[in-house]
Amino acid sequence: MTARKLTVRTETFPLAGVFTISRGSRTEARVVVVEISQGTTRGHGECVPYPRYGETVEGTLSAIEALAADVAGGLDRRRLTQQMRAGAARNAVDCALWDLEAKLAHRPAWALAGLPEPKPVVTAYTISLGTPEAMAAVARAASSRPLLKIKLGGAGDAERIRAVRATAPRARLIVDANEAWTPDMLEANLAACAAAGVEMVEQPLPAGHDEALAAIRRPIPVCADESVHDRNTLPELAGRYDAINIKLDKTGGLTEAIELARAARGLGLDLMIGCMVGSSLAMAPALLLAQGARWVDLDGPLLLAKDRVGGLRYDGSLVFPPQPALWG
Repeated sequence: MTARKLTVRTETFPLAGVFTISRGSRTEARVVVVEISQGTTRGHGECVPYPRYGETVEGTLSAIEALAADVAGGLDRRRLTQQMRAGAARNAVDCALWDLEAKLAHRPAWALAGLPEPKPVVTAYTISLGTPEAMAAVARAASSRPLLKIKLGGAGDAERIRAVRATAPRARLIVDANEAWTPDMLEANLAACAAAGVEMVEQPLPAGHDEALAAIRRPIPVCADESVHDRNTLPELAGRYDAINIKLDKTGGLTEAIELARAARGLGLDLMIGCMVGSSLAMAPALLLAQGARWVDLDGPLLLAKDRVGGLRYDGSLVFPPQPALWG
C-alpha cells in the first residue's frame, strides 16, 4: 500500500450574523480540516474545537499533527479510536479516513458503514439567544421554515418562548438551554414550553448536575447534549433523559457515532443529530446518521456568510446528501 500522508490546516468562515447562546457570542467559525492522501486519492474531514470541552484550535492542531507517523504507518479507524480520546481532533481524522476509504473502494461511505442510502432531510434552523422582541423578529423572518431551534438562557425564557411562538405559529419548535437552567426554574420553564407546543428541550441543566430531571414529571421530551459524548456516558442518563443529541465532534467521529446511535436506540432513547457551527464538510458525515432521527439539526452552513465551494445543497430547510467530491 502506498504510504499515506496527513496534513492539517485551519479555516475561518465569517457568520451571517452574531451567533449567541447562553455561554457567549461569536461572529466566525474557526474549523480544523484534515486531509489524508494515498497516492492521488484524498480524504477530508472537518472538526470544530469547542472550549466548553476544553478544546482549542491550537491544541486540536497539535493533537492531529502528532498522528502523522501513525497515519503513514497505516493507522485505521479502529486503532484511532483506541489511542485517541473522543473529541473534535479524532472526529476530523476519523471522517477523513472514512472519506479516503470510500474513494479508494469506489463505494459510498454509507454502503461501507452498512447504513441506508441517505435521503434529503429537514433540518432545524437556529434562532440565537436574545431579548424576546429580538428573537420574535428573527422567528418571524424564519417562520416559513418547518422546524426552528430556539436558544434559551435561563431567566426570561418563558417570555422568549411565547414571543417566538406568536410570530411563528405554524413552525415546529425545539429549544436548547445550553445548561442555563437551574432546578428551581425547571418545572415552570418546561410547562411554558409545553404550553407553546414545543416538541423537545435540549440540555436544560448543567451536565453532571442534572439529577433533578429524574425527580420530576417531564411534560415534553428532554434531550441530553453536553451530558452525552460517546457510549461510555450513556449509563449516566438513565431516568433523566428521553433522547440524546449525537454530534460527531463529541463522539470523536462517525465510527463511534454509529455505535452510539445503535446503543441509544437499544435503550429506547430518541435521536437528535446535531452539529457545531461549521461548514458543509462537517455536516456531510452526520447526514448518514440523520436518516430516521426524530430531530435533525445540521444548519451550520445556513448560519455562515458563505459556505465552502461545493458544499451541501439546501433547499430552504431541506438538506440533501453530499456529493462524493465533498465527502463520502
